Amino acid sequence: MSAAIALPEGHSDDPIHSGAPNHPQASDMVIPDVLQRGTLMTKVSERAKKRVIFRIDPDEGQILYKSSKGGIIPIETIKEIRSGTDAHYYRAQFQLAEETEERWITVIYILDGTYKTLHMVADTRDVFKLWDTSLRKLYAIRQGLMSGSGNVGLRQAVWERQYWKGADKAGDQILDFEDIERLCKRLNVNLTTAELEKLFKEADTTNRGYLDFPEFQRFVKVLKHRPDLEAIYQKISSNSGGKFDFPAFEKFMQDTQKSKLSQDEIKSVFAKYTPEQPGTDTTTTSPNEESGFMTIDGFTDFLISPDNAAFSEQNDSIWQDMTRPISEYFISASHNTYLVGHQLVGVSTIEGYIRALLHSCRSVELDIYDGEKEPVVYHGKTLTSKVSLRDICEAIAKYAFVTSPYPVLISAEVHCGVAQQDMLVDIMNETFGEDLIQAPVEGRPKLELLPSPEDLRLKFLLKAKNLYVVEQLAAAQAHSKAATKSPLFMSLPKPSFFEADAPSSTSASSDEPEEKIIKEGITEIKEGITEMKKTWRKIRGKDNSIPKPKVKMSFRLAALLVYTVGVKCHGLAPETTYAPEHVFSLSESGATKLLKESTAELIQHTQKHLVRIYPKGTRVNSTNYQPHRYWASGAQLTAINWQTFDLGYMINQAMFQRNGRAGYVLKPVALRLSEKGLLSKRTQHFFDVTIISAEQLPRLRNPSGQELFEKSIIDPFVEVSLHIPDWSHSPFLPDSAKEAGAKYSPPMDATSTKATSGRTVSFRTRPIKDNGFNPEWQEELCLPFDCIGDMKDLIFVEFAVRQHGKDEGEPLGMYCVPLGSLEHGFRHLPLHDAQMSQHLFSTLFVQINIRDVD
Repeated sequence: MSAAIALPEGHSDDPIHSGAPNHPQASDMVIPDVLQRGTLMTKVSERAKKRVIFRIDPDEGQILYKSSKGGIIPIETIKEIRSGTDAHYYRAQFQLAEETEERWITVIYILDGTYKTLHMVADTRDVFKLWDTSLRKLYAIRQGLMSGSGNVGLRQAVWERQYWKGADKAGDQILDFEDIERLCKRLNVNLTTAELEKLFKEADTTNRGYLDFPEFQRFVKVLKHRPDLEAIYQKISSNSGGKFDFPAFEKFMQDTQKSKLSQDEIKSVFAKYTPEQPGTDTTTTSPNEESGFMTIDGFTDFLISPDNAAFSEQNDSIWQDMTRPISEYFISASHNTYLVGHQLVGVSTIEGYIRALLHSCRSVELDIYDGEKEPVVYHGKTLTSKVSLRDICEAIAKYAFVTSPYPVLISAEVHCGVAQQDMLVDIMNETFGEDLIQAPVEGRPKLELLPSPEDLRLKFLLKAKNLYVVEQLAAAQAHSKAATKSPLFMSLPKPSFFEADAPSSTSASSDEPEEKIIKEGITEIKEGITEMKKTWRKIRGKDNSIPKPKVKMSFRLAALLVYTVGVKCHGLAPETTYAPEHVFSLSESGATKLLKESTAELIQHTQKHLVRIYPKGTRVNSTNYQPHRYWASGAQLTAINWQTFDLGYMINQAMFQRNGRAGYVLKPVALRLSEKGLLSKRTQHFFDVTIISAEQLPRLRNPSGQELFEKSIIDPFVEVSLHIPDWSHSPFLPDSAKEAGAKYSPPMDATSTKATSGRTVSFRTRPIKDNGFNPEWQEELCLPFDCIGDMKDLIFVEFAVRQHGKDEGEPLGMYCVPLGSLEHGFRHLPLHDAQMSQHLFSTLFVQINIRDVD
């Protein structure tokens, strides 16, 4: 016997899969009874091995086992399932026999904001196969439903089975009134007992005093009635003579939704949600409906479908040009990738690399030190644990291109001696093979432009300091500074690009004519430039007489530094020249300082060179800065602590959900072209958003993941925030916005405890009392913002649904997206938890528009 999630009455398989043949379906979800009753397996942890009964509840969507800490793992909290050889790392870590590997399952999930692991070893291969196959099917269905708001039929089926099962405590396949009362409390429904009794009696058509499953479906349909959508539908119909035909839909799409679709494409969408479509039962439709009128049900299905997604880049295909130099892209980057916790005492593991790479991160970090036999990775001068470099490289090689085919940049701080530097090279050659970019140190051709992501497809690039280049660059810089301090140089007129600086006094005291002084000064500068050119020829390998640096470096390691050569930042003055392959890293404090002093120069530099920004090291709790502040200067690699779920992490995830989650996003035109007019264009706008309603907000949970039924029904409110780069000294904040309740937070530099942030403008709705099921606000908010160079993709809009009285706590649900990628009109926003996992059934319904200020 096996149990399956059944489709509710009135649904067929066809509407579920219309336009999405690869989506999971209910018929995929068959869970053997033996797994629902429970199987005895070995639970492995650092502390002990225990014999535990594990079971799967397919309707509630949970793994269950007895534990003092809860023993419940909701399927939607699972981030990855590893089994067999994929779980080799853990089997070896726990030093169990190799033969257990073929029966091993590791579940990686998030609970209470922390990554956790569950290790199970089945007694036999047959039990392992049952568990592995069934768990992956259930996981695939939940993941499919968590990728937006589509798959309407299946989503409804899963919802009905989950809440039917949760309400049927007696297991007798019927629900009496007390069961329904408990269910409504769980759903945060705000109805009086009398109102609930009325709905119950209407659903109990046979007057038996209880509801069977079909009657439960009818009860739910009434409970989920959407008067807000009905009002929109009626308004559109009344504006077109009382009918919702194609002309009415086309006008709605063009005028309200600001659709970019052609008329034929709009026709195709309209046909998809009208009753005549194949697979739809037309026996119950009226003649009007059969002749091409969209019903309220069709309109509702459209509004919550992927065809009306809020995020304009909803699909997973790569749509940007990937043939530009790599310096023209923002690149998803991680900081201290090996850590999964605190920067002073956290655990170093391969897990951080796997996690980041599966989320399309394209730049990972290694801090490499001498090990007993081979190099190891850990956070130097701290109490963090150590992990083998070989294990990390094997994990990177295995997971690098699962999500994205574009190059992975390995940013390494190399602290080991020459012998283990050579071992490092051997390990990388063995694990990455021909996919590792390398070239001889001597005789390299001069590089004019960096290659493109497409040129480097499926390749690995090592970025580390080339100590030979670092020493030569420092010498060249010292020579340049000495030349500029000479009396003759100081007496020369300032070039035009220094005109904004304070005038400097002349230090020359010669009695010679001024004309002669200037002539000799120009000669000295020309000689200095000639000397610097000789130095650069040496740096680029044109001269075989490069002296060895004081700090020893393996020539084999230097051969791996081709397009990403680490150097020290010597400022951005015109006399300081960097080759295209030179990359310097700046802490957020250093980057902020450089922004204040040389924003234009930094933008110009990042047009052809890579720059990496990393979090301030004194914030040992691994919090993150807000990366859009540095993206606005053109910095490509803004490294984030992926183990910390905060605003900086959320903004980073929102940015790189773009472009098919490739991990590379093409920078705005204003940051790629040298045309200064684009960056001088400042515009002012209003972000107009009507918060209409929310659907089934999640209940509060305890640290074990269990819903807190004893808590009162929530009083939700919505906070909308615009996170704006501080790209102008005077933000657009009119008095009308302040009077309406706009809250403004200025940009903040990093401190020992707080991260760098941009400016923020936010508004809040009023709270709705005792309703987390279908609260309705119908409240208009108007957020002012300014923009430079039309770079709306660098402004991030955050919607946070919060519990009244817990304003600063973790929100009930949130959604974050680049403003430039947010579609206009009526949209359902899928809500996520603080770890960016989507709540399966929770949405926020809004109307969106951007208004320009004349």
